[in-house]
Amino acid sequence: MSLLQSDGAAPPAPVGDLIKETTTQTFVADVIEASKQQPVMVDFWAEWCGPCKQLTPVIEKVVKAAKGKVKLVKMNIDHHPQISQQMGIQSIPAVIAFVNGQPIDGFMGALPEGQVTQFVERLIKDRVGGEEQDLLAAAEAALVGGDAGQAAEIFAALLEAEPDNLIALAGLTRCYVALGAIDQAKQTLALVPPAKQNDPVVAAARAAIDVAEQANSVGPITELEQKVAADPLDHQARFDLAIALNGQNKREEALEHLIAIVKRDRKWNDDGARKQLVQFFEAWGPMDEATVLGRRKLSSILFS
Repeated sequence: MSLLQSDGAAPPAPVGDLIKETTTQTFVADVIEASKQQPVMVDFWAEWCGPCKQLTPVIEKVVKAAKGKVKLVKMNIDHHPQISQQMGIQSIPAVIAFVNGQPIDGFMGALPEGQVTQFVERLIKDRVGGEEQDLLAAAEAALVGGDAGQAAEIFAALLEAEPDNLIALAGLTRCYVALGAIDQAKQTLALVPPAKQNDPVVAAARAAIDVAEQANSVGPITELEQKVAADPLDHQARFDLAIALNGQNKREEALEHLIAIVKRDRKWNDDGARKQLVQFFEAWGPMDEATVLGRRKLSSILFS
């Protein structure tokens, strides 16, 4: 049975308690504190945003179907810009999920109802499975901390108990990417059911494979650094250097080179530097420090 279907438990909470608008002043109570009781999804939107108007009824429908297991809090970024700026959100609609007072997942853009449902079901499932959630958090921490081998062991153990766990499959895929085992990464990602190939965590893992393969297609870092030093306006060399640096997990350095291209020539290679940044953000994940920093820097350029 789907986690969004009725299970004979308590009657659904009033819609007013499940969906509300928040402000900068009430954000802590509405989101941070409330997320210690159940997951809270924050929908950052604005009146002028067409895709926001497409997403809002979809996400509200899915939240209502969850019958109190998850809440939706909406924040108008024009009226209350501080929180979205602090989180480095560059484009809307943007949805960030909070659990236990911390942002843990998110997605950008107006996803179709099926993908929003998958996202919410994953939040609920993770909340219900406390031990599983702890293991996933430990694996993610190990991967971010540079110990891809340890992270892979944890993700693999989770998959033994639950072979269709999307987060573990995507996590193990990213571990193999970090270890340079691209073929194993592809084989792991191929285990994801076709119906869930577009899930945000799966898309992020696929992006990680793509950027890793890009790194294998460019020249050695030393040679590219020499080219950039000899001609700072050699955007192709700088672009290739960013890809190579990302391949060695030097994310902030890669970010700076792409930002430099956007600053100097936003139209270069059909907006190629910005598009590459967006792919990096997807591969790194919405809450990664480099993603947050990158979105802030990119936003300051695009909207200045």
